[in-house]
Amino acid sequence: MRLPRTDRGRLLFALALATAVALFTATVPLLRDWFDLRVYHGAVDAWIHHGGSVYDYRVPGTEYGFTYPPFAAVSMLPMALLGLHTAIAVGLLLNLAATAFVLHVLAPQRLRRHGWFGFAVVVCLLALLEPVRDTFSFGQVNLLLLALVLGDAWLLSTGRGRWAGFGIGLAAAVKLTPAIFIVLLLLARRPRAAGIATAVAATATALAFWAAPDASRFYWTDAVWDTTRIGRLAYVSNQSLQGVLARLADPAEPSRAAWVLAALVVLAVWAWRAHRALAVDDFLGAFALTGLAACLVSPITWVHHLVWLLPSFAILVEEGLRRGRLLWLAGAAYVLLCSSVVWLWFDDASGIGGFVGSNAYVWITLGLLLGLPVGQPRVNRPPWRRRAKDTAHAPRTAAPAITPASVSHPLEPSPAVMAAGSAAGPACGAGRGGTSEPTGSTRPAAPKPQSSSERASSYTANPPPA
Repeated sequence: MRLPRTDRGRLLFALALATAVALFTATVPLLRDWFDLRVYHGAVDAWIHHGGSVYDYRVPGTEYGFTYPPFAAVSMLPMALLGLHTAIAVGLLLNLAATAFVLHVLAPQRLRRHGWFGFAVVVCLLALLEPVRDTFSFGQVNLLLLALVLGDAWLLSTGRGRWAGFGIGLAAAVKLTPAIFIVLLLLARRPRAAGIATAVAATATALAFWAAPDASRFYWTDAVWDTTRIGRLAYVSNQSLQGVLARLADPAEPSRAAWVLAALVVLAVWAWRAHRALAVDDFLGAFALTGLAACLVSPITWVHHLVWLLPSFAILVEEGLRRGRLLWLAGAAYVLLCSSVVWLWFDDASGIGGFVGSNAYVWITLGLLLGLPVGQPRVNRPPWRRRAKDTAHAPRTAAPAITPASVSHPLEPSPAVMAAGSAAGPACGAGRGGTSEPTGSTRPAAPKPQSSSERASSYTANPPPA
C-alpha cells in the first residue's frame, strides 16, 4: 500500500486511521475501567484520610489491593488531593507524555523524515498494541517506568553518562522488576551510573520507611514474598516463564526448581548477548535485551507489562527496513500482540494447542531475546548520537611552516580542514581526543476479564460483579 503524498491526503489518512483505532479500542477489546488506578487512588485515600495502611485497602467488591513497594504509594501521594475522575485524567496525561518521550527516543531517522504524519501513524499503531492499550485503560505505570529507564539509556549513549542512573533507581523503587537494569549498568562497566541508581533506589526506599514505617515493615518482611497477593501464577495474563510452568502444572503448584533453572538459562543468554551489544556501544540493543529478560524471569508478567518489548520492536523495524524478512517478522509479532490471542485459552490451556497459544506472548519474547539484531551502533538515530563536543576529531593537518626550521610553529588549519575534522565523528574512534564516554548509535466474549461489564484487574481470573 502506497501512503498519500499530499498534505491533504496525509491528514485524511491519519484521521481515518485514528477513527478506526478509536472504534476498535472502544468496542473490540473493551476497557479495563481504570481498575489499577482505582487501586492506587483508594489505597492512598485510605492511608491519608482514614488512617489505614496502603496494604489493608481493597477495591470494593474485590479482594485486590495495593501490591507495589511503599515508595510507589509515597510517589502517588498527590492523588490524595484529587478526586477519582481527576486522577484518571492526570494519569492519562502522564501516560501520553511518557509515550511521547519513548517515541522520541526510539523513533528511527526514516520515521522522522515523515514529520507529524509518521508519528501520527505510529501513535495509532501503538494504540492497538495490547500491552499499551491495557496500560492506558488500567491506569498503569508501565510506560512511565519505561520512559525513566530509556532516559538513562539515552544519557549513556549520548555522552552524558555522568547523569545516568537516576531514572533506573527511581523506577526500581516504584517496582522491583526494573532493578535488573542496575545489573546491566555493572555489566556495561558503568559503576558511577550503577551507584547512582542504587543510591536513588535506597534513598527512595528509606524515605518511604520514614513516611510509612508500619507499611514498609509489612511489605519487606511479608508481602514481597507472597505472590498470591498479586494473582494466580497460572492466570493466562501471566506471560512469564513462571506462567508457562504454572499452566503446565495447573491445578498443582509449578516446580520452583524448574523455574529457577529456566530463569538462570535466560539470564545467561541475556548476559552474553547484552555484553556483545555493549562491546560496540549499542546501548539501545542492550537495554532492549534487558527488558525482554526482565519480562521472562519475573514471577508474574501481566500482559500490560510487555511494554518493555517496545525497544525491541523499534530495533526490529529499523533493521527490517533494510532487510525485508525482519520487517515481516516484526509485522507478524505485532499482529499477535494486538490480537489478544492468549485469551482464547482463558478457560482451558491444556493440550498442545493450549501450550502454544496461551503462551504466545512468551514465545515472542523468547524469540526476540534469542534473535534480536543487536551489536550494531545506532548511527542513523539522531537522539542516540553523541554530542559534537564528545566526538573524536580528525588529527589536525599542519600548514607549511613559515618560520625558521629551528622554531617550528604550525599555522592553524583552514576552515575546510576544521570542518572535515568536526565531521569525522565516531569514524575516527572514540579513544582519541573525546571524552571516555562511548558512542551509541480476543476474543472478548463475556464474561472474560476483557469485558467492561465484568470489571477485572489483570490480577484475577475471577472478576468482581459489576
